[in-house]
Amino acid sequence: MKKSGIFLFLILVTSLSYAQEHIVQGVVHVFENLPLTGVEVQVKSSKQSVITDSSGMFTVTCYGKDKLKIRAQGFSGQNVKVDENIKFVAVNLKLKPGEQNQENAIGYGYISDKDKTTAVQTVNPDHTTYARYSDMYDLIISQFAGVQITNGEIIIRGEKSFQGSSAALIVVDGVITDTEYLLTISPVDVKSISVIKDGSSAVYGSRGANGVLIIETKKGGE
Repeated sequence: MKKSGIFLFLILVTSLSYAQEHIVQGVVHVFENLPLTGVEVQVKSSKQSVITDSSGMFTVTCYGKDKLKIRAQGFSGQNVKVDENIKFVAVNLKLKPGEQNQENAIGYGYISDKDKTTAVQTVNPDHTTYARYSDMYDLIISQFAGVQITNGEIIIRGEKSFQGSSAALIVVDGVITDTEYLLTISPVDVKSISVIKDGSSAVYGSRGANGVLIIETKKGGE
């Protein structure tokens, strides 16, 4: 009877363990809707680690109340809590401020290191020169040859996109914004500016087809 009781107890414990096991699927994005490839997703309980596919999707096995650790070079990591009732999670990573982080993240999984260095122009003006620019338009035009301002739009690549607009995508401290917000920024608050063109802007999807202007402010720096 004693052995029988132990055997039944082990069966009960095993059954409960398997009952807690559940599959969790998810997707990892940047800028709300752009999928990220090659992002590491690790399950805390089992240390299982998977990599997101070309659609940003992943599938892992979790146990009871578990935690997922989401990590990608150039992005701020996230920890996501999951339980038996959660079957799908959507994670939006934020691009870290800073020139090195931007270079690591731009074209992540899509372009080579050589493409990164030839397609990205970054300016880190001295603090003594900020004050001479009247606004952000003045600063951008003065520092980046070939960049134009037309009807309030920043034009980096010149050609028309399929959307009928030539406006570049504007990203301030890792967040997509517009020219109205851009003009609220004082040049003296800018830490660095990067202009991204050619294939490197592919990481931003169709929204980056006309190039990307990335601005890091002093208050947005880490």
